[in-house]
Amino acid sequence: MTANRTHTRVLWILLLGVLPLDSSSCRQEVLNADSPVPAVVVSGDAECEPCERMVRDQIAVREVRNPRVLAAMRKIRRHLFVPPEWQALAYTDQPLPIGHGQTISQPYIVAFMTEALELKPGDRVLEIGTGSGYQAAVLAELVREVYSIEIVEPLAKEAETRLQRLGYTNVRIRSGDGYRGWPDAAPFDAIMVTAAPDHVPAPLLEQLALNGRLILPVGRFYQDLIRIRRTSGGLKKETLLPVRFVPMTGESERVRPPQK
Repeated sequence: MTANRTHTRVLWILLLGVLPLDSSSCRQEVLNADSPVPAVVVSGDAECEPCERMVRDQIAVREVRNPRVLAAMRKIRRHLFVPPEWQALAYTDQPLPIGHGQTISQPYIVAFMTEALELKPGDRVLEIGTGSGYQAAVLAELVREVYSIEIVEPLAKEAETRLQRLGYTNVRIRSGDGYRGWPDAAPFDAIMVTAAPDHVPAPLLEQLALNGRLILPVGRFYQDLIRIRRTSGGLKKETLLPVRFVPMTGESERVRPPQK
């Protein structure tokens, strides 16, 4: 990412309040709560007008440019991944509750993190924090295999059923603590974490393949989205955006962060 593009993204955050858990500061181009949600289209070439508007007005305008990522965001019907009472707001520029104290991230953050992983069709990806399965569906459109772990068992079961119903055969979901990753399926070309620990989990770094990329929010109240690459010369870390995600729970809370 160039310095100019990074500066532009940070300006968008400052101007529009791009923080995944702060819906009060997000731009409110919302559908009326009484508006019908779009027709459910699982496959085929039918266009989803709210999806197109979401990509145009919330994502592409903020310099997410990867055509494969944009195509996936246009294709997947986001309202299928939120509870019925929130479906009228499914295509708005904000996170939404999905139950059990968890949220589905705002569309821009989903697209930004996905693009930042620099995914290739043959990649194998680990996701920590399945939630409702929306991010896993986006990843599944772009790579060969997705392994996803969700610590809240009811959410894991619901996401697995939902993704199977939508025809995603390349996603495997496990209910459990994601801090230690999925060692029996490692190494991974990319790892995405959608909840914030206060340090980078060492087991996830160990499961990165050579040239693999890890993206995750780090911190408690003040968080940064960081990307780490495993290169032949070692690990390379970049800070991408200030963000706010739900905290990573489980073992992450019991492990003392490494001393700097």
